[in-house]
Amino acid sequence: MELRAAVVRAALIAILCVAVSPVMASDWARFRGPNGSGISPDDKAPPTTWSDTENLRWKLELPGPGLSSPIVVGDRVFVTCWSGYAVGGRNSGQLEDLKRHLICVDRKSGQVMWNKTIDPVLPEEPFRGMFAENGYASHTPVSDGERVYAFFGKSGVRAYDLEGKELWKASVGTADDPRGWGTASSPVLYKNLLIVPATIESQALIAFDKLTGEQVWRQDADGFSSTWGTPVLVDVDDRQELVIGVPYEIWGLNPDNGKLRWYCEAMDTDSYCSSVVVADGVIYGVEGRSGGSVAVRPGGTDDVTKTHVKWTGRDRNRIGTPVVDDGLMYWISGGIANCVDATTGESVYRERLATGGSGASSDGDSERGGGQARPGGRANAPGGAGRPGFGGGFGGGFGGGRGGGQDYSSAVAAGGKLYFVTRGGDMVVLQMGREFKQLATNRFASESGEFSATPAVSDGELFVRSTTHLYCVGEKSE
Repeated sequence: MELRAAVVRAALIAILCVAVSPVMASDWARFRGPNGSGISPDDKAPPTTWSDTENLRWKLELPGPGLSSPIVVGDRVFVTCWSGYAVGGRNSGQLEDLKRHLICVDRKSGQVMWNKTIDPVLPEEPFRGMFAENGYASHTPVSDGERVYAFFGKSGVRAYDLEGKELWKASVGTADDPRGWGTASSPVLYKNLLIVPATIESQALIAFDKLTGEQVWRQDADGFSSTWGTPVLVDVDDRQELVIGVPYEIWGLNPDNGKLRWYCEAMDTDSYCSSVVVADGVIYGVEGRSGGSVAVRPGGTDDVTKTHVKWTGRDRNRIGTPVVDDGLMYWISGGIANCVDATTGESVYRERLATGGSGASSDGDSERGGGQARPGGRANAPGGAGRPGFGGGFGGGFGGGRGGGQDYSSAVAAGGKLYFVTRGGDMVVLQMGREFKQLATNRFASESGEFSATPAVSDGELFVRSTTHLYCVGEKSE
């Protein structure tokens, strides 16, 4: 099993290097690392224990909050945040004073190398309701090793070289989220394209030439309007497909033009908040609201539900995206660690984490209210005429509080360990495998902010961001 896992990781590194060279093999250059897997491209695990005084290499105060994840490119770390308005979780100041930032940090010292400030495109959504759960810096940057690309919602896309010189900028739309949840999907790179999931801003996927910023293709679809996940790439024979989860379905698209190649029925949910993952040539997804999980083979044309779906389940999730490694799928939701057999979909364990948080319900989904979405309406697939789909009612709602919202980030894996941070700041380390084993729960006692971002892992270091600070965790020699 260990040999098989090593082979899978080596293949993942090879795919990454071919797709976005010259990114280094140990880089964590996009949301959730290599192809969104959440798995470190090397076998160097960060420490199991850390604190303000143990295995903390540096701590950097940020200009403001954000939910985006840090990325690691060589000797640099990039992260976004916002300032000037509603800082500290308060609806204070004037919306016109809002600023967004892309910050480059020296990986070794933790010192800011440069800070780019982006003025907002107004009117922006006010900081209230569920929008306050996301804020104005929720999209994770992506890099090809020579340039870094940042998506700022209504304020568009910016491309910079690694020294901070702006290369180009482009708009992707200015629509508001009708649900008031905000925007969160992150861009990905494919060949010479930067693919931006402007699911809220324009209900579209938009591909730009990564060197010039010229739009290469755009595909609109009603289904994108309730999608917050980030696409992944999957190899199918001699081609690649761009895969994304949408309400009720998973779609496989041609990344060269955005056209829909196939779709399958998936989870019974009218919003898709997490991202799908790919492992061993299979696509996996697990979602919230009514619950549901699925494993599907890529490829085919049109509706592949009857031919390509390997299994479905009634597993529950909220926001986080799973990790699939060595035949097991892991995710954490509402303080519950879940593990299922990736081949069969059968539960391996479901255990409550030992943390300092509170408020999660026994079903691990305390922030979800009652009600259930109903079939109805239609969803237009990209690149063609409308086809029957699902839409309709938005049942239920949100409840609970800070404790129930402890699963906003996604787990990441390195060296046989799973790392996860709760919103309240409990940083949990689990041993991966068929037996549940919690190795440690760590905290930064000096931290007063919240942790909603997925960590980055590279070369034995763990990069964690809160609403106030960016941390680098790594073994410290005496």
